[in-house]
Amino acid sequence: MKFIVTLNIVLCYAFAFAQDSVYIKTNYEKFEYMIKMRDGKKLYTAVFVPRDKSKKYPILLNRTPYSCQPYGKNAYPNTLGPGNTKKYTDEKFIFVKQDVRGRFMSEGEFEDVRAFETNKSKKTTIDEASDTYDAVDWLVKNITECNGKVGVYGISYPGFYASMAALAYHPAIKAVSPQAPVTNWFLGDDVRHNGAFFLFDTFSFDFVFGKPRYAPTTKWRKGFTYPTPDAYAFYLEHTLKELTEKYMDSCRFWMEEMAHPNYDAFWKARDIRPHFKNVKCAVLTVGGLHDAEDCWGGFETYKWIEKQNPGIDNKLVEGPWFHGGWARSDGSYFGDIRFGRNTSEDYLNELEFPFFMHYLKDEKNYPLAEATLFDIGADQWRKFTEWPVKSAVCRFNGGHNNNRC
Repeated sequence: MKFIVTLNIVLCYAFAFAQDSVYIKTNYEKFEYMIKMRDGKKLYTAVFVPRDKSKKYPILLNRTPYSCQPYGKNAYPNTLGPGNTKKYTDEKFIFVKQDVRGRFMSEGEFEDVRAFETNKSKKTTIDEASDTYDAVDWLVKNITECNGKVGVYGISYPGFYASMAALAYHPAIKAVSPQAPVTNWFLGDDVRHNGAFFLFDTFSFDFVFGKPRYAPTTKWRKGFTYPTPDAYAFYLEHTLKELTEKYMDSCRFWMEEMAHPNYDAFWKARDIRPHFKNVKCAVLTVGGLHDAEDCWGGFETYKWIEKQNPGIDNKLVEGPWFHGGWARSDGSYFGDIRFGRNTSEDYLNELEFPFFMHYLKDEKNYPLAEATLFDIGADQWRKFTEWPVKSAVCRFNGGHNNNRC
């Protein structure tokens, strides 16, 4: 959740793989819609439809709080789709990006990690799952080139929205891939790790992300300018109360974080895991073993979906990546460690792409194991028929099988 990670999500994807806006504009036509939700609020949605009208195409949807820029019907991005690689644009899908409620060009009020509403007795009751349902319902009914199938994906905060898509229960949603998904901001992701407050990360992020937006906008806020080149000294010289009063009193979620230092009802209501029930779509959860932000969320998302939805296709991939590294690097390294192979290409070509092709385009080649993890010591991928592996041997306990390892 670091501010630099936020900027990477918005900017760095454009340089990760070989695409360009000319190629996309040549092969895709862009449309912009304001899609009405059940409570009347409208969400900005950019739709990229293949110019080849000879067949129908599935939708790949990404819902994001990080902007759908560039805005404007004639403004085309450098990249489209998961991993931002030409493999998807060459294959051809309908690519959809949506500003979530209250962010950038969408109407309504934004709420961080909005709680899932188990009781939608009123027709106007909303959450991120209902917004996903309403968006998908409109898309499959109004985009005539759609084949009726939808996949949803997202990394980090968009991974949270991908998880919520699994709870939308729309019949058109066939495949969902939460990647490094925000899952619980107190127990293990971003804001706190088992209660320990990530001050630098959270302050930098909330200063930009958490300030109120009074009207729809296409612009990002500027980041915090430290009054000293020594950020460590800056935090040592300020108490949380001083930081709040001087810089953050208009940031709603920061104020909530200050008001809830313990794992109370506020945080428990924002834990998506107990709600992973009655999931009907296929799920591919992805994480990075070196992810400092949301490593916890990937494992937990897989675990809770698995135990509460027996029989569905629920897969786990964990690679040797930093936060979002499978989409923002070739995955051949972590720091000074070199793996001898481009693990991001392995993931894209052999795991993620076949997953979406199978469920959205009926491709028969579907090689995914229950769990696929990269063995860093051996520099190779390993496939497992179960996770966690019950027969695993603990190397730190004399070779005995011991769960306490």
